[in-house]
Amino acid sequence: MSAQSLQALDMLLERAEAERDEALRLLRDAEARAGAMRQQHEQLAQYRTEYQTRWTQSFARSTTVDILSCYQSFGGRLDQAISQQDLLSNQAEQRLDLIREQLRERELRVASVRKLLERRRLEVRRSQDRQEQKATDEQAARTLRHTGFGPALRLGH
Repeated sequence: MSAQSLQALDMLLERAEAERDEALRLLRDAEARAGAMRQQHEQLAQYRTEYQTRWTQSFARSTTVDILSCYQSFGGRLDQAISQQDLLSNQAEQRLDLIREQLRERELRVASVRKLLERRRLEVRRSQDRQEQKATDEQAARTLRHTGFGPALRLGH
């Protein structure tokens, strides 16, 4: 494994981390959007409940056909707004789920590249250790030959 290969893996790791970081940013944005959609839906539903309560109390006293028509018309539009908001909220939740999955995939990719890089660096280190050991062994053998102890050691003296 060459230094260039390690550099390429380092670059791949940087890119994978950048993609993961972008997915994390998108997730935070999607969470905020989904939360805002849920909150708006809840506010509309609460307003509808309050509206119905107020008008029910008003009807108990007395009402006219025009007021009843106005109540029904506005109530219908309010129900449409709640339905639309429910749809938007569900879409935001689906997008959030999709982005969460993308983030998981990108986190997995970062972990995989890190693991690969770790293995490659370990291979390089082991190769360098073997080369150093070989050079040390060769140097020791040359030293023994030059000092005259080499043949005597082989004969068992």
